[in-house]
Amino acid sequence: MQQLTSAGQNLVAELAGRHGFSTDAVTHMLLAVLHGNGSMAQFNHFEFGGGGQWMSGGMIMLGDMFNHGLKGRVNALCIEIAQVLARQPELIHSGNFQSQTQSGFNEQTQIAGGFSGQSSLFIPDPAINWWPAELGAPNATGAQNNVKYAYFANSHRLAVETGGSCWIYDTLDHQISGFSQQQGGGTSITFNSQYGIVNLATLPVVMRT
Repeated sequence: MQQLTSAGQNLVAELAGRHGFSTDAVTHMLLAVLHGNGSMAQFNHFEFGGGGQWMSGGMIMLGDMFNHGLKGRVNALCIEIAQVLARQPELIHSGNFQSQTQSGFNEQTQIAGGFSGQSSLFIPDPAINWWPAELGAPNATGAQNNVKYAYFANSHRLAVETGGSCWIYDTLDHQISGFSQQQGGGTSITFNSQYGIVNLATLPVVMRT
């Protein structure tokens, strides 16, 4: 589970006091709304009547379905959490790559990756933020097999992690929309841009960590 910073702990304490729930329950809901990308939450906590679901716009379902007072409190908590997360855009999934793996038998699997970036609310997880910090927040991320990608459109950089090393490429004027990794006699990585399918090896390497 993601660990809260001191600012995150203070926020949870404030929300708990304002809405009448424990800090454990509020932390549970904070993560649930975060995982729902700020617009929905699936949760299961006894203070919320057990399992339930919330969606922005007013839809809420609780295990304690006839407890309308609890529904109102849970809905108010979720709305405020969603508003907080909206002010932390680095936490919201900004995009993903559609990655494709192709075997020698032409079997294909679609894989999409998400992103949860650095925030004042959560302690950064090195396993999530594996690219150099100076690159900032990526526009999109993806993963397939043992390869991870992070695309930084504004700075024209692409980070690729494979074999324990991180390679930073200059994407030049490419507008990258996806990757594919073909396996067979050898392994090659290509990406899709406005110019069609391009081999990753054609991009200049600017850094390796």
